[in-house]
Amino acid sequence: MKQDDRGSDKSMAVMAILLFLLTMLIGLPIAFALGLSSVFVAVSQEYQLLQWAQRIYSGLDSFTLLAVPFFVLAGNIMNTGGITERLVDFAQYAVGRISGGLAQTNILVSMLFAGISGAAVADTSAIGSVLIPAMEKEGYDSDFSAAITVASSSAGPIIPPSILMVLYGVSTGTSIGALFLAGMVPGILLGVGLMIVTYLYARRRNYPRLEIDFELKVFLRKFKDVLIPLLAPVIIVGGIVGGIFTPTEAASVAVLYALIVTLFIYRELELADLPGVFLSSGLLSGVILLIIGFANTVAWIISMEQVGVTVAGSIQAFTDNTLLFLLLINLFLLFIGMFMEAGAAIIILAPILSPLAQQYGIHPLHFGFVMVLNLTIALSTPPIGICLFVGSKISGVDVKRLSIAILPFLMLLIGVLLLVTYVPAISMWVPEIFGYYP
Repeated sequence: MKQDDRGSDKSMAVMAILLFLLTMLIGLPIAFALGLSSVFVAVSQEYQLLQWAQRIYSGLDSFTLLAVPFFVLAGNIMNTGGITERLVDFAQYAVGRISGGLAQTNILVSMLFAGISGAAVADTSAIGSVLIPAMEKEGYDSDFSAAITVASSSAGPIIPPSILMVLYGVSTGTSIGALFLAGMVPGILLGVGLMIVTYLYARRRNYPRLEIDFELKVFLRKFKDVLIPLLAPVIIVGGIVGGIFTPTEAASVAVLYALIVTLFIYRELELADLPGVFLSSGLLSGVILLIIGFANTVAWIISMEQVGVTVAGSIQAFTDNTLLFLLLINLFLLFIGMFMEAGAAIIILAPILSPLAQQYGIHPLHFGFVMVLNLTIALSTPPIGICLFVGSKISGVDVKRLSIAILPFLMLLIGVLLLVTYVPAISMWVPEIFGYYP
């Protein structure tokens, strides 16, 4: 195929998309689905395979990306070292007396665990395995138990630290520290909103609340028990914002802190447990980094084929209204997020959409956070949001039934997304306090 024909060959792009969807439907991992579709385009468009392989390497050749395996490892160490159980115990005492006590506990634990794991899937898995069986035992409907676990896991990549924010920062050059700060207020807003919806559900369905006689000294003792692990996000974000260390160095500090807490303070992690923790963390990190590498080949082809220019031109021709542009982008990202892993979507789309958003006068930090929040919500969105499948596996609830049960919570999450989208101060306020983008 001639070089001049590349930009006009839309059928090739369609075939690549169909190949990607087909490989996904037959169960091929997302990384290999991305790789096959990108190599198909590279070969058919007469790019050299050496260039394709080089793009995989260049996509991973970033010091900042070292933060990803370090954050994964820190989360696994703390989860294995008994942190989850302590968070559940504290959250039960704090909010268990509210109607739907265990469901409220589920939400609060997700918010607290978000500051440790930085990933929605890890949140769903760790918390769901503990609280879904406990909720069912207390008389909660199994689909409701799974739905609130999946929905509340959206706090994982929103409350700092966040792996998705690291990827967005690497892809666009946006300050990762500023992105971390941007997630604080929306993360709390999301959690409080879910608690209100849960309260209404609990009152209507007569879900129990925990019979706890609140005593301040007991509360303080339980809070003290979880204070040490909860200092981890404070150290991470504070160190980055204060210029003490880079995001990568912050992630390595998080690992060291997690080891000290679990090995020497709580003493629930044994040295014999570490090989298993390292192995599981390495496998998960390998999957994430493989997705990043193959996603970079797709981004490279999109750039070479000038797809970004075409998309930008089409959107600008359709509307010059900023509010309508934001609505279209949100709808597009929610759709993409249903079928594509969030990290891959950020690497492929952020370099295209971020400059376009700036042409509409949208602040790059604001747009970046909206994109991360959007794709995070998509993890819980039918038909194939990955957190839905994790929740379904843990609870034994059919994905179709779970998809119906999560809809009210999904409406709340989308409502928060629209609020953050059209009221930039919600996400920009804290970063501006700390001197970012005055």
